[in-house]
Amino acid sequence: MNRRSIKGLTLLAAGMAAVGALTAAPAQAATTATTTATTTATETCSPWSLQSGLMTQVCASITGGSVQFLGRVALAGPPTPDFPPQPQVLSTTLSGTVVGGSSLGSIAQNVNFLASTVTVNGPTGTVACGSTVSGTFGVSKFGWGPSPVTVNAVVPC
Repeated sequence: MNRRSIKGLTLLAAGMAAVGALTAAPAQAATTATTTATTTATETCSPWSLQSGLMTQVCASITGGSVQFLGRVALAGPPTPDFPPQPQVLSTTLSGTVVGGSSLGSIAQNVNFLASTVTVNGPTGTVACGSTVSGTFGVSKFGWGPSPVTVNAVVPC
């Protein structure tokens, strides 16, 4: 093997190790809170997951009784000089529901992706406090089918 092949394999191995570490993380949601003078916004996110050759995540952003779902797409590993990222058109589907209740809607759209994280804004709605909401985000591209990620969050009272 030449030096370029060895370098590429080394970088590929490092990227795969990072993916392995991310996918081996426990399946628990991460929650962050941001407080302003009048309201507190809470964002609960699924763990990052490998989907369509990329990393994906779905979040529920809750402010008072208002809920918005967000989907995020990022590279699964660091780009290498030998294989720079290529522009891709991704088909995304993001939906939200009140568990045991009504749908908050579903949004399907194509997004352009290159190398930086892309956020897809999804359905929003007003939900009664104490309710549990669930969001699902799926990404597909030619040759790769979706493997949706899901998050559940409780609307605080």
